[in-house]
Amino acid sequence: MNAISKPAMSLVDAIFQRRSVRGFLPKTVPEETMRNVFEQAQQAPSNCNTQPWYVVVASGDLRNSLRDQFIGRAMAGAPSEPDFSYVSKFEGVYRGRQVDCAAALYGEMEIARDDKVGRSRAALRNFEFFDAPHVAFLCMDRSFGATIAVDVGIYAQTLMLAMTAQGISSCAMGSLRSHPDLVRDAFGLAENIGVVFGICFGYEDPEIKANNTRTSRVPLSETAIFKDR
Repeated sequence: MNAISKPAMSLVDAIFQRRSVRGFLPKTVPEETMRNVFEQAQQAPSNCNTQPWYVVVASGDLRNSLRDQFIGRAMAGAPSEPDFSYVSKFEGVYRGRQVDCAAALYGEMEIARDDKVGRSRAALRNFEFFDAPHVAFLCMDRSFGATIAVDVGIYAQTLMLAMTAQGISSCAMGSLRSHPDLVRDAFGLAENIGVVFGICFGYEDPEIKANNTRTSRVPLSETAIFKDR
């Protein structure tokens, strides 16, 4: 096990400072630092300690090759073929929160609601990995369902908090589940390994307008109930 490096901030600070970054500098994360944060994420809890996550990380030429392939699929209008089903349409309060998030993001990028070209370009940025020098694909056995996917989500949050504490920015991306065959081919993964989602990471580029986006959280009273009888 690698020596645990001293974090740059407390856990509470990392929780409140972590956010989705959509523009990165070309500076790479040192290998020792990268391995350290992934080692820390390995401490995440899971059902019966099964540790069902399987993670592959692309950097350098492999990252560039995957980016080009994802972009090629997107430009060709290839349909998304994810390994796992997911909700693509939100309704009610969830739709409202989704719209608010989009308004904040596109507002910072100065892309109008009717600017189809601008919005298409913004969507393509997902497959450019937002210029992040590293991209992780979080996977699990394709026989697993939603219950086990929860464990992968817990792992992901642990990983991103560990990154934040070391000054590393990240963005969890559902869009990177779109073409799992590209990931399996790149890493020589068995067919039973499915891609749940991806996380781009590196160091934030403060000049990118999208990185000025800030979202709010609803009051605790809307999401939690506390009772003692």
